[in-house]
Amino acid sequence: MLRHTINEVREQIKKWKKEGLTVGLVPTMGALHAGHLSLIKKSVEKCDRTVVSVFVNPIQFCPGEDLDKYPRTLEADEKLCSDAGVDIVFAPSPKEMYGEGHILSNDFLTYVIPPYFYVDKLCGKSRVGHFDGVCTVVNKLFNIVQPDYAFFGQKDAQQLIIIKKMVKDLNIPVEIIPCPIVREESGLALSSRNKYLSDEDKKEALALSKILFNIKACYDKGITDVKALTETAYSFLNEHHALEYLEFRDKENLEEKTVADDNTQVFIALKIGDVRLIDNILLG
Repeated sequence: MLRHTINEVREQIKKWKKEGLTVGLVPTMGALHAGHLSLIKKSVEKCDRTVVSVFVNPIQFCPGEDLDKYPRTLEADEKLCSDAGVDIVFAPSPKEMYGEGHILSNDFLTYVIPPYFYVDKLCGKSRVGHFDGVCTVVNKLFNIVQPDYAFFGQKDAQQLIIIKKMVKDLNIPVEIIPCPIVREESGLALSSRNKYLSDEDKKEALALSKILFNIKACYDKGITDVKALTETAYSFLNEHHALEYLEFRDKENLEEKTVADDNTQVFIALKIGDVRLIDNILLG
């Protein structure tokens, strides 16, 4: 089940394709939680075979981010995947993915660069180069696994929109399946980075979902002015929150909205201590 090399995966995929089996891919960075398992469940239900990649991708981390301390729980991840009916867990090393010496700057490595319009906003504004790293590794995984379907969570909505754009523009023969955000009972969106939060931090983190749910409730009551909807957020913020952005964008192309409608997606990012969290909600 566990595979560490590209050749091992390709050999197995080749056999499945000869048998006419459909293949689903769930790309992850590990530290799997119920959100990941919801993607895996959809893949297992829809596809004959499911591959889960577990790879903490160094080229999507920006300087000063949490690459070294990002949670790595491969043994537990493999057990969860096995119990969920996954056929292959692909856990390559950076050397396997990027070559001997793996000099990871784009001076030496071929990158897939998404359109500037899609990345110069939201998370891309503060994480310069992040989506170049995401698109590069996802494109590599598509080439290695050759999936018929790939499953992505809607919590990382900007990432999902950019990957759909890449697949369309580069004519990659894979269908992207968006999967709903999975939340704790409290409303907090599940994330591997939630492991960094203390119990008190988790209470403060509820500000993200509270802000989004309140904006949705206001929109449902007929308020469409983005400035007015934005102002409703401030009552949920305190000195523990560092708001990075709260923006209203088109759900397909990320164009900025001044008047909310059913195609509007609301994106939020804030820091609690050193932990950066994101969330979003669709108004329609």
